[in-house]
Amino acid sequence: MSLNMLLNAFSQGLIWGVMAIGVLITFRILNYADLTAEGSFTLGAAVAARLIMTGVDPLTGTLVAIVAGMSAGVVTGFLHTVLRIPPLLSGILAMTGLYSINLRVMGTPNIPLLRGTETLITRTAALPPVNALITHLGITERLGATIVLGIVVLLIVIMVLRLFFNTELGYVVRATGDNEAMAKAQGVNTRRMKVLGLLISNGCIALSGALVFQFQGFADISMGIGVIVVALASVIIGEVIFSNKNSYRIFIAAVLGSILYRILIAVVLTLGINPHDFRLFSALILATALSVPLIRERFNFDLKKLLWGRR
Repeated sequence: MSLNMLLNAFSQGLIWGVMAIGVLITFRILNYADLTAEGSFTLGAAVAARLIMTGVDPLTGTLVAIVAGMSAGVVTGFLHTVLRIPPLLSGILAMTGLYSINLRVMGTPNIPLLRGTETLITRTAALPPVNALITHLGITERLGATIVLGIVVLLIVIMVLRLFFNTELGYVVRATGDNEAMAKAQGVNTRRMKVLGLLISNGCIALSGALVFQFQGFADISMGIGVIVVALASVIIGEVIFSNKNSYRIFIAAVLGSILYRILIAVVLTLGINPHDFRLFSALILATALSVPLIRERFNFDLKKLLWGRR
């Protein structure tokens, strides 16, 4: 594998890592099976694309995309907590409704990013320190700027989430996911906490969608199909290899899992596997990662100890 291919996989792993963090919040912290992700990811890309292509500042467009994703999370929370629709069905309903909303927002099934249009990536590439780094490494502006932008965004997201989940409100959200009955017994309004968790989660997912649009140069109505499997694979890989799921490091682990997943995809590309089989490959990775606890139990083996030489 060439250095450029490896760096390209690394850069994609960073921006998709934001998506993995969003799914992690509902899947692990809130203990909520949310399928809204496939709709809110596309919503983030659609809103950012529509605003940026109409001349809105890319930072403003990205922030509005985050708010739109949060709104999608609130809708899912409303369906579940107020209308008492089961979590899985509420996510499916929101995801289905978002397809039409995304198409309305975009106005067309596909929005290409025209040459010369300013994005967060081009703005990052124009910064003198970033430009000097790109020249030193001998890589393209788009690749170098994506890596820098991805690292900065992830640092901000992880820092904000860590601070939030260490507040009283954050502990209450975590308690709702850990033991809802106990949280209710302590007087916690668990319905509000679920809505708040879904809001934060889908905001992160929409942010990832907005960044992916600016990276790949187009937004497509079907770009969210299957992203939940990709995000879950990243989360599970990160937990299995890099971190204890009860630690705050789960956010970093999810990002590392996303990077490793993208590297695996790059390896598959070099082997000449048909791109149409990527979804199947993603499902197999997720199934393998989920089966690790059973393998540990059957064969009494610790993957982390084997890799890192520690318990």
